[in-house]
Amino acid sequence: MLLKSKDFPVLPNVFNDFFRDWSTSNFSDTNTTLPAVNIKESENDFIVDVAVPGMEKEDFKIDLDNDILTISSEKTSNNESSNDNYTRKEYSYLSFKRSFTLPKGVVDSDKINAIYKNGELKITIPKLEEAKPKPVKVIEVM
Repeated sequence: MLLKSKDFPVLPNVFNDFFRDWSTSNFSDTNTTLPAVNIKESENDFIVDVAVPGMEKEDFKIDLDNDILTISSEKTSNNESSNDNYTRKEYSYLSFKRSFTLPKGVVDSDKINAIYKNGELKITIPKLEEAKPKPVKVIEVM
């Protein structure tokens, strides 16, 4: 952003941008932004939270193929307004694709569900019964 101070533009410090830690940025190799993702594991399931405000539940495609969970979205909007002798058009295009490898033999793929609410996509991935931790069994000595 350029700011004006006493009729001279003030530029951001280019060196700060150049030497910053780019590994923490939220950009893909194609220079598109990726939504932030949190993954939490409990005894019974994995929860994947994806921050995607401004979307609708119909905008998402979620598939599981050979233990790879893929979350993708593509949204295009075209807003047009007319005023006097000119027309202004604004196009917006948002697309992303994130894939996660699920542990083999641990998740119950038939019971995966997703809910989109308040800008957050929450995917619940239940564990198979045999993959859940077993309580400690006390063996009595005879």
